[in-house]
Amino acid sequence: MRLRVVFFSLVTAIVLSSCARHGGGGRYDAAYKAHPYRAVLVNGRAVPPGNAPLPVRRAIAAANRIQGLPYKWGGGHARLNDSGYDCSGATSYVLRNAGLLEDQMPSRGFLRYGRRGHGQWITVCARNGHVFLIIAGLRFDTYGRYRQDGPRWRPYSRSMRGYVLRHPPGL
Repeated sequence: MRLRVVFFSLVTAIVLSSCARHGGGGRYDAAYKAHPYRAVLVNGRAVPPGNAPLPVRRAIAAANRIQGLPYKWGGGHARLNDSGYDCSGATSYVLRNAGLLEDQMPSRGFLRYGRRGHGQWITVCARNGHVFLIIAGLRFDTYGRYRQDGPRWRPYSRSMRGYVLRHPPGL
């Protein structure tokens, strides 16, 4: 047991010393500092920031559950737990599991969802024919760079032109 503690201490000291830049003016630069309102992607799954409210954590957990399922026209509308989801089915699934929506909705219905504008934690981006979410800074969308391929976390942004931005009250 004592050997493990010594080994762990040694490894920690090496890692910490390699993360900072030494010498010169005695100044240290952090290699990475997480944003307090941004989730991070780890192996395709989102990890919420430590200060995320419970509905945001639930939304991220729900999105992680259906992440990677295929695109399915009408998916998520006839039943909540489906074998695939379309854009509004995936958005409805996430918001329902977060306690922020009572029933599934077509993409057009999200044009009047919640409050107007960009949310601090969750933003619904809707237009007639498509809807996607931005949760803790990450985009959850069924549309990839070139085609619809099912609900996935997208590490890149997309144009918001033509979209109405809405958010759940308080988030």
